[in-house]
Amino acid sequence: MSTRTAYSRALDLKNGVVEMSHGGGGRAMAQLIDQLFADAFANDILAQGNDQASISMPQGRMVVSTDSFVISPLFFPGGNIGNLAVHGTVNDVALSGGTPLYLTAGFILEEGFPLKDLKTIVESMAHAANEAGVQIVTGDTKVVERGHGDGVYINTTGIGVVADGINISGERAKPGDKILINGFIGDHGVAIMSLREGLGFESTIQSDCASLNGLIADMVKAAPDIHVMRDPTRGGLAATLNELAQQSGVGMELVEDQVPMRDEVRGACEILGLDPLYVANEGKLLAICTEEDADKLLTAMRAHPLGKDAAIIGTVVEDKNSFVQLKTGFGGSRIVDWIAGEQLPRIC
Repeated sequence: MSTRTAYSRALDLKNGVVEMSHGGGGRAMAQLIDQLFADAFANDILAQGNDQASISMPQGRMVVSTDSFVISPLFFPGGNIGNLAVHGTVNDVALSGGTPLYLTAGFILEEGFPLKDLKTIVESMAHAANEAGVQIVTGDTKVVERGHGDGVYINTTGIGVVADGINISGERAKPGDKILINGFIGDHGVAIMSLREGLGFESTIQSDCASLNGLIADMVKAAPDIHVMRDPTRGGLAATLNELAQQSGVGMELVEDQVPMRDEVRGACEILGLDPLYVANEGKLLAICTEEDADKLLTAMRAHPLGKDAAIIGTVVEDKNSFVQLKTGFGGSRIVDWIAGEQLPRIC
């Protein structure tokens, strides 16, 4: 995404729409990039105007993550596709224990999409990036014909650095470790579902989408030997724990009464016939650490605004089958298996 000199004719950001010419490589595309993207994402690296970003990296291991966002609807309680694209990729980098530094941003725009809505999305991305302390340093814009997209798709790639001595990875969970989460599950999924056509209910729940790098930095400072961190996005808590159990070759045992969940989320899931353990989150993380580190890690999480409702929700156990089990409030237990299919598509 290179910047160009400003053109005399300003974009009509109030009544204009995306046109095929905005992806054609000519004057209109340069105008869109210059007056919308470059203006919102302004920084010295982007201002170089090259087709690639030349960046300096501090010492440590470089960590890179990429993600694509196709959420429907584009705007939802608590956010939109723009800040979600920043939060999601910042979190994927930070969950390595690293510091996110830079983002790339690729946009696929549908012909006819209102420029005022695109401006809102781009500005929300810029705001989220500024809050997270990262720079959007390069990107790309493509336009597809009307009816061949869904307004806007966004791809973001994050680059960060992990300090020497930090080793957080999905294969490090050990029997006896404790499983922690930083707050209520299911908020994002319920916020999206409440807007979906034909689902027949309303909810006041807002998406939990947020950049967690500040919280994660505090956690790593308090307990540098955290074994595992992962965000329970698509497939929710259940899918993420099954993934980690397989990766580490262990079992996971959750305690139902210890999993934080809002009554509104529980009620919405009952209406829709969904298990909240499988509902997507966008501002939550799972952390697995030794039993000795669990209390100080929990204290550090609760001291941060994004971890004030943190809880210890289970234990890693020996299990050659790598099952995830839930101890229910009735004293029994059940297997929490991989989700069959997807509860609701286009959630992120």
